[in-house]
Amino acid sequence: MIFLLIFAVILIFYVIFFYNKIISFKNRIRASIQEIGNQLKRQANLIPNLEESVKGYMKHEKAIFEDLTEARKDILEATSTNDPQALLNAEAKSRNTIGKFKALMENTPEIKAISTVTQLMEELRDTADKIMYARRVLIDLTADYNITISKFPNNLLAKVFKFNLEKGLVTPEEGEHLEVSIEETKTPKVEI
Repeated sequence: MIFLLIFAVILIFYVIFFYNKIISFKNRIRASIQEIGNQLKRQANLIPNLEESVKGYMKHEKAIFEDLTEARKDILEATSTNDPQALLNAEAKSRNTIGKFKALMENTPEIKAISTVTQLMEELRDTADKIMYARRVLIDLTADYNITISKFPNNLLAKVFKFNLEKGLVTPEEGEHLEVSIEETKTPKVEI
């Protein structure tokens, strides 16, 4: 009888511990999605400043500013919905646009020398790093959550409490991002 009572108490504590752990995971996943949105908003707020600082020097590059404006619009729309996939798409579009802008700057040394542009580019790079970190946190949290609810006996309790696997950020399963070219495997040479 005492053994059954001890077993019941341990089982109750285990169920409470499991439930609280899963709720904690779900809240941290939600918070990490919000952090991705927060960093995208930060980036979207920097883009207009970057545009104004550089417009006078790059009037002939009107298309890049249109792309930057469009990327900013997509970020603001995605952050208002808190949809992980929309955030991922907006971040990818923004990253591509900023990549084009960086390439343009590298080919125009007189623009690189402008301290305001340099400062804003550093801010954008910092934000991109923070977005990447926030995405990594979301990926790790989602993986930990999914592993936790998939293990036995947790999977039984997950079914009882109707905890389902989380998708996290969905990325395409086909495309160039899955392939590494021979050139990309070579060690880069730096010549000064």
